[in-house]
Amino acid sequence: MTLEKGTGAQRAAGVIRTGKLAPLQERLKKLGLVSDWDFVLHLPLRYEDETSIRPIAEIAPGGAVQIQGRVVSSQMTMTPRGPQFVAQVSDGTDTIRVRFIHYYPSIQLQLSPGKTVRLFGEPKEAFGGMGLEMIHPRIRVPVENEDSLPKALTPVYPLGENVQQAWIRKRIARALLDLGGMEDLVPAEITTALGLPGLKASLEFLHHPPADASASALMDRTDPHWQRLKFDELLAQQITLRSVRALATSRKAPKLIAAQGSRFIDAFLSRLPFKPTGAQLRVWCEIERDLARDRPMHRLVQGDVGSGKTVVAALAALRAAEAGMQTAFMAPTEILAVQHFRKIAEWLEPLGIRCAWLTGRLKAAERRESLEAIRSGAAQIAIGTHALIQEKVEFNALGLAIVDEQHRFGVAQRLALRSNPHEPNDQTALKPHLLMLSATPIPRTLAMSYLADLDVSVIDELPPGRTPVVTKTVRLDRRADVLGVVRATAESGRQVYWVCPMIEENETIDLTSAVECKADLVRRLPTLRIGLVHGAMPAEEKNDVMQRFEAGEIDVLVSTVVIEVGVDVPNATLMVIEHAERFGLAQLHQLRGRVGRGAEKSACILLYDPALSEIGRERLKIIRESTDGFEIARRDLELRGPGEFLGERQSGMPMLRFADLETDAALLAAARDAAARMCESDPDRAARHAKRWFSAQSDFLSA
Repeated sequence: MTLEKGTGAQRAAGVIRTGKLAPLQERLKKLGLVSDWDFVLHLPLRYEDETSIRPIAEIAPGGAVQIQGRVVSSQMTMTPRGPQFVAQVSDGTDTIRVRFIHYYPSIQLQLSPGKTVRLFGEPKEAFGGMGLEMIHPRIRVPVENEDSLPKALTPVYPLGENVQQAWIRKRIARALLDLGGMEDLVPAEITTALGLPGLKASLEFLHHPPADASASALMDRTDPHWQRLKFDELLAQQITLRSVRALATSRKAPKLIAAQGSRFIDAFLSRLPFKPTGAQLRVWCEIERDLARDRPMHRLVQGDVGSGKTVVAALAALRAAEAGMQTAFMAPTEILAVQHFRKIAEWLEPLGIRCAWLTGRLKAAERRESLEAIRSGAAQIAIGTHALIQEKVEFNALGLAIVDEQHRFGVAQRLALRSNPHEPNDQTALKPHLLMLSATPIPRTLAMSYLADLDVSVIDELPPGRTPVVTKTVRLDRRADVLGVVRATAESGRQVYWVCPMIEENETIDLTSAVECKADLVRRLPTLRIGLVHGAMPAEEKNDVMQRFEAGEIDVLVSTVVIEVGVDVPNATLMVIEHAERFGLAQLHQLRGRVGRGAEKSACILLYDPALSEIGRERLKIIRESTDGFEIARRDLELRGPGEFLGERQSGMPMLRFADLETDAALLAAARDAAARMCESDPDRAARHAKRWFSAQSDFLSA
């Protein structure tokens, strides 16, 4: 390997560049370290106490300590694992053995007999009852007295590739000095009322806490200085979300008021084979009120699996049609879009409402026909996938955009649906109202934090006649027993889903693929009609399989997670999920929701690998014990955290580094109030505070 000379900064970081090593600046950027502010917020993982020296006679296993003594003896010894360097160090109270399995000649020099050394490490019981020893302790220059020792705990920072601890400490110390005159943008009356210290004092404390600081308060982030940083972060987030909401509501939207009365809505409700629940009607009233205003609605409707969100969406689309405007209805997958198209067309076309269908896989002639119907206004409702937000799609008079399973779309995609691609800079153009649907309930604290720019409605009542689904966990080695249940279910005239986590076999992961699973079920259940559907199939073939399953021509449908949402086959009463430990809680709950959609008793069997991880075991326990989507979502948030739960890392929403939405709910509420006060009294100062924390999300803030 050829070594190259590094730059001064690289040599200071303890790095000698090779041809394969990226420049220091790039490696720091991967850690999010670009500006002085980034370095200041690069807080320690833990701390080491080098502020005192412990007598050897008083130390015991169970934590790192610092000692100082004279080297009594040292030598290289041979062991079955190779040579090791061993020294005996005494401070007059006792002696401890020091052992180096890997060492440089400089270690032998530092531990020469007669030399005084200061050592920092974790004492452990030596093998064979030989007393205490330290393995690979850090060697420090000895000190003459206590006054020569550091006065603060030593920070230990997260590191990147070939960046040493000593360098990062010096760089952060310099950043703290450079930000010495940093303005505290949060008004003192706000922080004083909350009992929070100043920003600069908090940063200095967290990087260099005094020796008497509470270790537990530092590590569990309950120390007031930690609270100040978490409050500032939450405040910046709330200001950001208020800005996004203000931008959205500053635009004009068409007032969707029935020009000739609610003729479509009245006819629709009278034709429904069931009576809408009180929760559905309450949510519809909230939407109806929003649509009548000249400001864009920005509302999320949450409802558990089977709560009837599609009915509410249909009512909103009918109101747009009554006002002479069009609706775009976007779903994340083609299977779900097909389900919506069939159901909504079945409901609305008898009323004289034309529905257009648009996905990326339409034939050229069909696509031209749909595009023309949307452009001319002949189609009052356009239903499809993300193809609806492509530039070639031109609406005649778009008044309402509906996004189903909104958490699967990024912020940019949702914004694209609300904008007119042909008039990107027209600030006077009317913006459509936006209605988002989600069967993945958002816990309250998460909604307060990440969805603060939305109005949220909850359908918290299931339609009558829905049968609770019994959930059972079964080991994979009992698969034959499950096949017997599948056979009995099909022979009774009911249908079965069998979900696998993969499409084809992967040699590196021992999971049952959907293709192999179907072949196995055909062999073991020869009297049953077995179908297969997965995301890699051509759209026509996939839709054909789904239609045959809905028509009762398939007894068992083997599938990947493409049937996770939207599929509604009331005759399906059994869901089998293979390798259930590989799925997230929200996915398991959604998949389970494909059964129990009629009056018949339904069940969900979770087949799992006995070699479960702790998280996998906890997931299965939660899903087995609860059918409440909101409780499951709360537990899912605990297990995964907000970033993965909402997919915000992909969407561009500012993420939280320090605050925890479960434990910091009180801080979040205070931050919401403070954001409202700052935005009203000093909007420029509020904007500067948000930019300081979330400058990396500038694209999102300007969207």
